[in-house]
Amino acid sequence: MRFFLFLASFIILFFGTTSLAFAAELPTAKESAAKAEVTAPQEAININTADIQELTRLKGVGEKKAEAIIAWRKENGNFKTVDQLLEVKGIGEAILTTNRENIRI
Repeated sequence: MRFFLFLASFIILFFGTTSLAFAAELPTAKESAAKAEVTAPQEAININTADIQELTRLKGVGEKKAEAIIAWRKENGNFKTVDQLLEVKGIGEAILTTNRENIRI
């Protein structure tokens, strides 16, 4: 009889803790919503009309780089291609590649 009690206790303990482990791995509704916000694509930014606030939504573009983009635009006119951003001081291949899908002319 003790053996059966021990076996029953062991089974209950084993399955009880494994179900808790699985429950701990399941994302909560808040975590799912937060991930959806992070991975949701942002609206493309028009680099010919965007202000500083809009330009800083691009990854790797802070206020100084946004100001440089606007200054380049004032000196040279509108960008004709997205690749012309490489002519702006502080904008390199990495920033352009990271943001290419979120930039439009």
